[in-house]
Amino acid sequence: MSSDPEVSALAINVTIPQALRWTDTRRGEAFELTTLNIRLLPDGHLAVKAYGRPVAGGRGAYVSFPVPDRPELATLIAEAGGRAGELWAGHRGLG
Repeated sequence: MSSDPEVSALAINVTIPQALRWTDTRRGEAFELTTLNIRLLPDGHLAVKAYGRPVAGGRGAYVSFPVPDRPELATLIAEAGGRAGELWAGHRGLG
């Protein structure tokens, strides 16, 4: 039996730089996508969803959207995953 703790989820939230943001529509409402939620899957691959707010303003629903297949977004996702790993590796325990 392993004494390693069972980690059930590793996820980070990353702000999408202004130049890389896009809009998408759900139920007739346009959303500007501003945040990525990136998860590390058990097989070592990454999964990602985008979140944002209605362009028209207001609270609206916090709805997930697929991330377009764009090289600059793939780079952001890979770099964010690597940076998160560095930060986790350097943690200093509970403060």
